[in-house]
Amino acid sequence: MQSTEDLLYKKPSKSRWLMIGLGAGCVATFIIGILLGRYAACPDNDNKEPTYNGPLLPGVPKDLMEDGDPAISSLLINAVSRENIRTNLGWLTDKPHLAGTEENNALAERIKDEWLKSGLDHVTLTPYKVMLSHPNMSDLNYVELLNGSNATMYISNKTEPVLTPDENKPDVVPPFNAYSAPGDVYGDLVYVNYGRVEDYKFLEHNVSINMSGKIAFARYGKIFRGDKVRLAQRRGAIGVILFSDPQDVTSGDIKQVYPKDWWLPPSGAQRGTVYIGDGDPLTPGYPAIETAYRKFGDEFFIPDIPVHPIGYGIAIELMRSLSGKEVTTEWKGGMNVTYKYGDGFNTPGWKAHIHVSTSNVNRTIYNTVGIIKGHIEPDRYVIIGNHRDAWVFGALDPSSGTAIMMELARVMGELVKSGQWRPRRSIMFCSWGAEEYGLLGSTEWIEHYTKNIGSRAIAYLNVDIAVAGNFTFRALGTPMLFKPLYSAASKVTNPNITEINAGRKTVYDTWMKNSPWKGYGRPKIKLPGSGSDYAPFRDRLGVPVIDLRYAFDESLGLSTYPMYHSLYETFYLVDKIMDQGFHYHKAIGQMWIEMARDLSDSLLIPYNVTDYGTTLEDIRQTFMDRFRKQLEDKGINTTVLDSAVANFTDAIKIFKDQIPNSNLMNPFVVRRINDQLMQLDRAFLDPAGLPGRKFKRHILFAESSVDNYAGSSFPGLSDALAEIDQGYDVENQWEIVRHHYSVIIFAIQSAASTLKDVTDFMYSY
Repeated sequence: MQSTEDLLYKKPSKSRWLMIGLGAGCVATFIIGILLGRYAACPDNDNKEPTYNGPLLPGVPKDLMEDGDPAISSLLINAVSRENIRTNLGWLTDKPHLAGTEENNALAERIKDEWLKSGLDHVTLTPYKVMLSHPNMSDLNYVELLNGSNATMYISNKTEPVLTPDENKPDVVPPFNAYSAPGDVYGDLVYVNYGRVEDYKFLEHNVSINMSGKIAFARYGKIFRGDKVRLAQRRGAIGVILFSDPQDVTSGDIKQVYPKDWWLPPSGAQRGTVYIGDGDPLTPGYPAIETAYRKFGDEFFIPDIPVHPIGYGIAIELMRSLSGKEVTTEWKGGMNVTYKYGDGFNTPGWKAHIHVSTSNVNRTIYNTVGIIKGHIEPDRYVIIGNHRDAWVFGALDPSSGTAIMMELARVMGELVKSGQWRPRRSIMFCSWGAEEYGLLGSTEWIEHYTKNIGSRAIAYLNVDIAVAGNFTFRALGTPMLFKPLYSAASKVTNPNITEINAGRKTVYDTWMKNSPWKGYGRPKIKLPGSGSDYAPFRDRLGVPVIDLRYAFDESLGLSTYPMYHSLYETFYLVDKIMDQGFHYHKAIGQMWIEMARDLSDSLLIPYNVTDYGTTLEDIRQTFMDRFRKQLEDKGINTTVLDSAVANFTDAIKIFKDQIPNSNLMNPFVVRRINDQLMQLDRAFLDPAGLPGRKFKRHILFAESSVDNYAGSSFPGLSDALAEIDQGYDVENQWEIVRHHYSVIIFAIQSAASTLKDVTDFMYSY
């Protein structure tokens, strides 16, 4: 019997030596091949994958590795019906449907039923118990002028009069500003123009008016109404009256207004929230489900002073009573009266009085969410969204978008039911509750499903107001969606016959004519602020977002369409005045459905990473043109940001050049590329959030801190530098600038690393 030692150390025979030699030769050849392939074929260490034209992996179906059927694009686009959209808008606007009311909840149920009939695979209603704000219907809000004996010299109308049968419905909520503090305040009235930072600076430096203890009298427009209130309160104002000025909501002829035209009549008043924040104020950061802990946080702004909106028919009476100097030309509006700064009245002893009965109430809201399940990548979601709640009838905001979304669900659902098509990835349809109050429905849903949506969403496609005018198409969006948007616009027929006859046959053509992007040879896409439900997808999750609409001519100088949030935003307004025949609604629907198809059916997600690099460079240049000297005077090295952006652009080029050489017949390679594409936007999220705004986590794209409607370049830095410019907490703000500047550099480097090879993502120092 042989010992263990003999077995281990027995000398090999000649035949065994031959086998060992052959084996060693094979191993050596294999290693040399790897080394030659790694270093001889890729001497620049650029990690390019070898070109592959071979067969699929064993067991992989052919259609798994192909784009969707291109014929489906035409089927979907051509199936969108103007008549169906018009019918949908009719039943959506039949009754007022304020958030938290039975009427709005009933619409959520009806939408669920309609989507199931259309063929969606699954539809749910998700409830959230949130804090809303409603006026006391037995004690309506008003403003008045009192004399020295407290007798009423003038009092405003408490409701808007009915002008067409469409408005003559029960349960119409009168003009109010949600989340206004309740109460009564008395004092002098000061006209503050649009109530912006520069307006208050002008009053303080040129007219020597101090706002402390005064009532601010501000016209709507230019910035978000909540920012107007916050700025007034910050300067010591005890109340705010907001009004729509004829200069901003009429053509100059106050007789040619609704119901004759789309211009606001004197009795029209703009409702709206003055809350600055996203989501339920009582559950910041977490969903407002039954078990949630509820407490006011300090993350958001809810005013401590009363606020009330009025029309220009009332505003002219207030302006007529003011004393003081006549305003500059830039501050004059369109009322037939002498505009004065105020801070007193023509008759000594007079004072203004605001009465607000609005109070906060807890109500249950519902999101209706339907899904068409993808047949290859069901765990990747293309999300279509629009909110459902309206201040009154909401024929434009938001029901124009809802009417179109209902048609999209029908068209896609019928193709799925018939067996002609099922998208590669899942498509979600979302009808949000309580957007008007501060994006409550969408934000609560995102907080509820952060882990799933945050890791799986491809894009969020939003249509809030589908048709604010009929001059041109316009879009707000983040750069990853530029490519599919331009592609869709090139496929959809121009809804304007005059433009077609002039040779501009597609939406893209008229968009390019009316809104060219100088230096880029394509239409302009603006960065979004925080005006609709796309904001929490971008801010919390880093999901690429887009917002689509037809718009009015910007040369009109309007901040929004004239009937915005008034009683008169009715089916009649849309059907008889703004979009007769619903041609523009149809075009938006066709754009929306084609983008959803492209993103859900393409093998590689149709992002263009180059657009991200271009956008980041634009942001850098805009920011540095304004602030470089200011930063360098404080010893901040601005070339570091320049270098980081340049390196990011280089990483994009290398990544993009590798894709044509990648093995797209391998599902693991395709998944890896798509994951890298999805990760890019998410890489710009900072878990700590922007300075002072912890739920705004995207360091590149967020609204301005002084205007929630507008986007901002490097918003965290811009916010702090704006505070410095105003003289607030200067030393601390410079520390914030230094800290956040380093965060931005790190985030850009991290984002670049997501585009690198999976084994070569680390940096050398």
